[in-house]
Order: sequence, then structure tokens, then C-alpha cells
Amino acid sequence: MTQPRPRATREELAPPAPQVVAEHLEAVRRRIETSGRDPAQVTIVAVTKGFSHAAVAAALAAGVTDIGENYADELLHKAAATSATPEGAIGARWHYLGVIQRRRVKDLAPVVDCWQTVSRVAEAEAIAGRAGAAEVMVEVETTGLPGRNGCPPSATPELVGVLRDLGLEVRGLMAMGPPGLPELSREAFRTTACLATDLGLSELSMGMSGDLEVALEEGATIVRVGRALFGERARRES
Repeated sequence: MTQPRPRATREELAPPAPQVVAEHLEAVRRRIETSGRDPAQVTIVAVTKGFSHAAVAAALAAGVTDIGENYADELLHKAAATSATPEGAIGARWHYLGVIQRRRVKDLAPVVDCWQTVSRVAEAEAIAGRAGAAEVMVEVETTGLPGRNGCPPSATPELVGVLRDLGLEVRGLMAMGPPGLPELSREAFRTTACLATDLGLSELSMGMSGDLEVALEEGATIVRVGRALFGERARRES
């Protein structure tokens, strides 16, 4: 029996036309170059949160194959919808960017290529139990803001060791800056970059549409871009 396609549970916006997304992508690449970095050496993750699966198709058509989602249901819905389109033949690499709920790992494990937000041993155990040697990143919380997901810097080396012992592929560290002016993110990004160097990790997922220049100056190798590619989301998604 054919399984029903997962449905999105949030209202989704239509993205700009594919050619507009392609133009926005070129603008992002110019920003990367202006920051003193080679765009070919920086991975752009297109964050399609809040937009319909047409945003995934537009990103793939523009040449971005790394797609990021914050919500399990949206990721599953878009992955299923994309696989049924001609663009899906290109093959999206799905990055999970939200808080990891252990009960959803079994659903996400067959689809997610990189778990960017691992911050606790229990999450790692759930992923290892379902996805073997999955690719993961440790989310580091360096801002001190209440309610933020992430592992404290002091506990990160131990967590990285546990992840490796579980057989997971620890690709690098991920961090978010505080809200406000881009320059306010510099200290958080610098702390994360120094920690990655100490741990021998080469990948740094830092920077979004508003602060990617600061992130790149501090060593980011992966930037997570949504608004700069697809425009503003609905207010409740911001």
C-alpha cells in the first residue's frame, strides 16, 4: 500500500520565481567574495523554513543542493514532495537545524544528511541508534541568552568525544549569534571557531542572512541563508 505523503503543518508562503532566487544567490556569493572568501569554498545551506516545497525546487535549480529545515514535519513534507519532481533527481542534501526531539529521530533518520544541532548525549544516542555513522555537528551556545539551544563551550569537548565513541561522524560545530546588529555576533563566532580549532574540527556552520559577513571573517565554512534567498517570512516565523 502506498504511504501517504507527509503534510506540512504550518501555513507556507510561495517563494519568489526561480530566476529571482538565482539572482539572490548570486548576490549572496558576492557578499561572500567581498568578505574575502572564495564562494567555492563556502557551503550555502538554503533555509526553506516557512516557504512551500517550491523553494526547494528553486534552490536546486539555482545550484544549491544543501537544504536546511527547522521543523520535522516541514522537512519530511518537502523531502517527499521534492523527490517526486524533476528537480528532485538532482538530489537535495537535507540539514536538520531545529531542536532535536528524540521521538522524531526515527522519522527523520532516513532523510536527514546532516544533523547540525546536536547538543546532548541523549540526542546523539537516538541518532546513532537509528542512523549509524550519521553526519552531525555540535551546536555550541556561546551567547548566554536564556532559552537558547546548545552545548556550553566547557562541555563541548566531552560531548564531541561521546559522539565519536558512538560512531557518529562529527563534522564540526554550529553556532548562532545573538539578535541585533551583526557585529554583536563576532564574539560568539570567534569563541566557536577557537573551540573547533582546539578540537581539530574543520567545519563551522555560522552566520545567517543578517550576519554572514561577520561569520565568514571569523572562519565560517557553512552559512545558513533563508531571507537573503527567499525574502521575508510571515511574522510568526521570524
